Amino acid sequence: MTNFFLAFIPIFVAVDAIGVLPIFISLTQHLSKKEKNKIVVQSLWTAIILAVGFIFLGKSVFSFLGITMSDFMIAGGIILFCISILDLLQSTKDRRAPFPDSGVVPLGTPLIVGPAVLTTSLMLVDQHGVLLTLASVTINILITGLFFISSDKLMRVLGQAGSRALSKVFSLLLATIAIMMIRKGVIKLILTYTTQTT
Repeated sequence: MTNFFLAFIPIFVAVDAIGVLPIFISLTQHLSKKEKNKIVVQSLWTAIILAVGFIFLGKSVFSFLGITMSDFMIAGGIILFCISILDLLQSTKDRRAPFPDSGVVPLGTPLIVGPAVLTTSLMLVDQHGVLLTLASVTINILITGLFFISSDKLMRVLGQAGSRALSKVFSLLLATIAIMMIRKGVIKLILTYTTQTT
């Protein structure tokens, strides 16, 4: 159970369902309930297929390109740190005009499953295994779907200011996770280099 939560929390932070919620509302506020539900289903399927595909194929691609996990941890940590800093400095996430396939882009990707989730997922596979990572990613995506379905009620409770404040807290947590990933990647790289030279 402890390992599950260690895998679940970083994905929860990376997905940032609460931060994406205002964007979902802005994209669907003029749509009927049936149209909203269609977009929710689109976004969930897009996010799950992309995340699962990356979890299973990511390492094979790395092996083909000669990229080590240490390289990816450092690069991924830098990317996550940049994403978190941008989120912290932005007053709000970019809004986009609604269109029929909003569930695929931008909701499914890059908002639900983007660079942060993909990078974190691959790191968690190395640390906690494929099954726990898959479970964590899938559950977090489904939680996001529940947030979308309950969007009207949640926004009435949180308000625009409340959702933005929580999103900033999640961005700060993401920054600390990014620093941890960079630190572990550098240590792993040094240990690998030391072992090879002795």
